[in-house]
Amino acid sequence: MKKAFNSAQTSSHLQMLSNLKSHPIFTRATDWVKLIGVTGTAQVGVQAIGLLCGVLVIRMLSTDEYALYTLANTMLGTMVMLANAGIPIAVMAEGGKVWQDKEKLGEVLVTGFDFRKKFAIGSLVIGIPILSYLLYKNQASPLMIILIISGLIPVFYTQLSDVLLQIAPKLKQDIVPLQKNLVLVNLGRLFLLGLSLIAFPFAFVAILSASIPQVLGNFNLKKITKSYADWDQKPSPVLKQKMMGTVKRVLPEAIYYSISGQITIWILSIFGSTTSLAEIGALGRIAMIINLVSILFGMLVIPRFARLPQLYTLLLKRYVQVHLLVFVVFCFFIGLVYIFPKEILWVLGPQYANLKYELFLAVIGSCLSVFSGIVFSLYSSRGWVMNPAISIPISIATISLAIWSTDVTTLIGVLWLNIIVGTIQLLIHSGYGFLKIFKIRRIEPNE
Repeated sequence: MKKAFNSAQTSSHLQMLSNLKSHPIFTRATDWVKLIGVTGTAQVGVQAIGLLCGVLVIRMLSTDEYALYTLANTMLGTMVMLANAGIPIAVMAEGGKVWQDKEKLGEVLVTGFDFRKKFAIGSLVIGIPILSYLLYKNQASPLMIILIISGLIPVFYTQLSDVLLQIAPKLKQDIVPLQKNLVLVNLGRLFLLGLSLIAFPFAFVAILSASIPQVLGNFNLKKITKSYADWDQKPSPVLKQKMMGTVKRVLPEAIYYSISGQITIWILSIFGSTTSLAEIGALGRIAMIINLVSILFGMLVIPRFARLPQLYTLLLKRYVQVHLLVFVVFCFFIGLVYIFPKEILWVLGPQYANLKYELFLAVIGSCLSVFSGIVFSLYSSRGWVMNPAISIPISIATISLAIWSTDVTTLIGVLWLNIIVGTIQLLIHSGYGFLKIFKIRRIEPNE
């Protein structure tokens, strides 16, 4: 009797377990755990390799060379942002509509690449003279300026292509090939940096070493996207017109944020010392670990948000969930830095060991900036673009007030400036996303 009861109880438990495993919520949770596990593990590896690359550059270059390296990398980010000018946003938005159709998705990607060529040239024409002046102002010789710019141009083009080539796999949520490619590119970069900087510890060598693995990585990305997109399609005038509409709305903001996004570097390069410029660059290497969160959301969350149906309740729920999750994660990062500043700064070397308070401020500013970027990518993935006539004047007023109230000739002053700017940008982007979602609620009953 007892055996029969135990047998029946075991059978009941197995049935409950079977029902639980077949439940949609359980299946969805399992899928997310697998995705986050694969992506998270790979990204931790990528960020660890990236940190090793950054530390290697910091330790191998002199303070003066590292200051030039920081300037060049900052201008690289600015030029990439200008050249993109909302094109990846437009491609993601259009691709999200046809992501299941190989030919149409290929047409979207081909059109995006074709559309981007003029912006890339324009960005170089604007960026190179400015970078040349800033390098000269920070004691770079004419030969060094030429070498740095020569190394920067191939990196610039490879980064532009990388952004667009990742869109198709992200929309398809085929994450593993992307992660493998990213890991291989970063391992190649680490190997080349270690090999080259030992013999030639110069800024331009560090910059050039980053481009060769990325070129090979982009070839591999092109092969990956062929499974989802037909590259034999021709650029579409209709799609180009739609993308132009997005770019026109995004471009003023892209120009503004390409400047304000790295305002601390620009200010220190003009008003500060070479040492302060090197220090903020070194602190930025530690803060780059925070980009892990941005990359994870960019691969797993934002493409899924772009694919959601236009339903008020669902969009609001997901939008709030993203905000809460990012907030908790960044509080954890800031707490770690507050508790272990000495141990973290040890990585950078003895010349940066006294920057405990500066590190804390730098991480807070980076968290705010990345948080703002995630929110912006979230709503813009649905083709929502904020009117720059609203956002830019508010941001300019904020920056002007912050510059007036802080000493921007010191490292601590510009770090506080970064925190103030990041806070305002987060509030603006977060509020705009909520506004667009609330507008859907007013439209729904009339449909």
